[in-house]
Amino acid sequence: MTAITVYVDADACPVKEEVYRVAGRHGAHVVVVANSFIAIPREPWIERVIVSDKFDAADDWIAERAGPQAVVVTADVPLASRCVKAGASVLGPTGKAFTDSSVGMALATRDLMQSLREAGAVTGGPKPFSAKDRSAFLGALDRALVRLRRNAQGG
Repeated sequence: MTAITVYVDADACPVKEEVYRVAGRHGAHVVVVANSFIAIPREPWIERVIVSDKFDAADDWIAERAGPQAVVVTADVPLASRCVKAGASVLGPTGKAFTDSSVGMALATRDLMQSLREAGAVTGGPKPFSAKDRSAFLGALDRALVRLRRNAQGG
């Protein structure tokens, strides 16, 4: 059975502690990918990868390794799209799953919002991260890991 890996796009990820807690319960390997040093728990199943500060270096590193036995945690829609295409399960920090059917709309919405911001029509960012978002993420990650483990066991 292939090990399940959780890749965390860590630079601005608000749910790293939740990833460690849920992944530890499921025996999944966690890879925390960032452009600079990020403290991680000293556990043999948690790995830190520091990539260059080149634009999209963390995204490229994760996308090259994501596949059917992986969960990718990211708020980055283009990275989510690349990982979904590679067969990975992809979750945003709010627990929202990116899927074949949702990632195209997410990319279109992202591009529209970027155009509106550039035109000065939208000045605010995303709403603040909430306890409800954290709870939704915990449940979504748990379900994703259970599903991957079941699939790996052939059932």
